[in-house]
Amino acid sequence: MDGSVAGATTSRGGRPPVTSRAELERVALRLFVRDGFDRTTVDGIAAAAGIGRRTFFRYCTSKNDVVWGDFDAGLEALRAGLAQAPPEEPTLTSLRRAVLDFNRLEPGHERSHRDRMTLILRVPALQAHGTLRYAAWREVVAEHVARRAGTAVDDLVPQLAGHLCLGAALSAYEQWLRRPGSDLQSLLDTALRRLDGSWAAG
Repeated sequence: MDGSVAGATTSRGGRPPVTSRAELERVALRLFVRDGFDRTTVDGIAAAAGIGRRTFFRYCTSKNDVVWGDFDAGLEALRAGLAQAPPEEPTLTSLRRAVLDFNRLEPGHERSHRDRMTLILRVPALQAHGTLRYAAWREVVAEHVARRAGTAVDDLVPQLAGHLCLGAALSAYEQWLRRPGSDLQSLLDTALRRLDGSWAAG
């Protein structure tokens, strides 16, 4: 625990401060759902979390950033999963398996993930913020396809694969949000299986 967080404990008294990014995200998501994303401020999140503004920015770079969770770590896990795919495994199969793993929820996290994805897919400011995140996700897919095909990452087919896989995943998420009780993994699996695999030789 750093000095800033420890100081928050003594200055606010009674309520212990959050001590991890995951805890900060839970506090922020609760406020976003209750008060709306645009009306929730960084200062309000920090106060509810029992930390100072400076400590908030040690965890997250912005209010937008807090909604996405540890997205960079997720991307690295996705990249590692694709790199470990058996050479004999068809490209589209390896992509489907990796994307399913990337979006697998821990037990008890469905409600918070629904809240998170509702914000990401419905709030205009977060849709704009997501452009760079989506581009980074597509690039990981393109890297895998390019490696399998022996082409450059920025060639047409790897880039097409990135867009198709992202479109399939987002379509599955839209269905999941519209249909309470539906199974995210099943929707993702169905969407990805519907892709035309003619571009995924091997």
